[in-house]
Amino acid sequence: LQYGLLIGSGFWRSSTSVRDWPLLMCCLSLPIFPLAAFLVEKLAQKNYMTEYVVVTLHIIITTASILYPVLVILRCDAAFLSGVTLMMFACIVWMKLVSYAHTNYDMRQLARSADEGENSEINYSYDVNIKSLAYFMVAPTLCYQLSYPRSASIRKGWLARQLIKLVIFTGLMGFIIEQYINPIVRSSQHPLKGDLLYGIERVLKLSVPNLYVWLCMFYCLFHIWLNILAEILRFGDREFYKDWWNAKTIDEYWRLWNMPVHKWMVRHIYFPCLRNGLPKGVAVLISFFISAVFHELCIAVPCRLFKFWAFLGIMFQIPLAILTNFLQNKFKSSNLGNMTFWCFFCIVGQPMCVLLYYHDVMNRNGGSS
Repeated sequence: LQYGLLIGSGFWRSSTSVRDWPLLMCCLSLPIFPLAAFLVEKLAQKNYMTEYVVVTLHIIITTASILYPVLVILRCDAAFLSGVTLMMFACIVWMKLVSYAHTNYDMRQLARSADEGENSEINYSYDVNIKSLAYFMVAPTLCYQLSYPRSASIRKGWLARQLIKLVIFTGLMGFIIEQYINPIVRSSQHPLKGDLLYGIERVLKLSVPNLYVWLCMFYCLFHIWLNILAEILRFGDREFYKDWWNAKTIDEYWRLWNMPVHKWMVRHIYFPCLRNGLPKGVAVLISFFISAVFHELCIAVPCRLFKFWAFLGIMFQIPLAILTNFLQNKFKSSNLGNMTFWCFFCIVGQPMCVLLYYHDVMNRNGGSS
């Protein structure tokens, strides 16, 4: 009623312009890094190199897999959405490569202990083959295994319905962004400068459409897209999320909302820290730190702006988790912790990040869109 219909055809073309082609080529060339990791593991299985060399090569490969897209995005003037997409793919490839190297390292250690007579009654032999790696790289999981549970067949009718839902809800996200979020953001001022009450009003006004977009994003990614991918690959483990909306503490939310990343963090960061004698608090801090770094990369690199708002937002979850745990313990069988989570994380936190990055990018560009 206030602005008229704002969404136009230009919105759908903005992420497919010629300037985005270098990012597409970079995305299509990312399989080079899993292939390099496979060659390293194949040589390691045949004992052609020492364990120190294997670990060094894996560090080089995983580091290059994340630095290569960063350099491409920073050198090319591409759309923000294209940059975020490429960075998310790069982060997924990095996490999968870490899991692949870590799991194969553990399997080699088990195989060597069996050869030396320890646990000789158990067969720890394993095979490094390109087929299992290729399946893992496209499967909706971040933790490498030699085999996965598989479904019996592909449900074609169910798959078609999910694809239709994906198109509908992706369109709904685009409509909300163009019709409601963009006008609010463009008519706002920097939330940390100027009139405080006006800044609070803009944040609260932005919180409603932002929350709908975030819920649509969650539904499209975790419920529809990952299930579509799992159905096509007949991937049997469909636990991509749990009831995070009922979380009464912040740490409970992080354990429920993104199960692939949570399982990866537990397996490759949290438990290795504990096995090396670190306290649980330090292991949690390291896990949040790594998560904060990758959240910052996915936002700051496409914006070409390193203000560390996303990094600070994730690290702020630690004191917020302490607060919600205290509230939950003090007021048992209440929804106070859940209300605190929704208020700080969804209603205030995300709109604040949107406004902070928007105005910092505008200030960097001299106010030009």
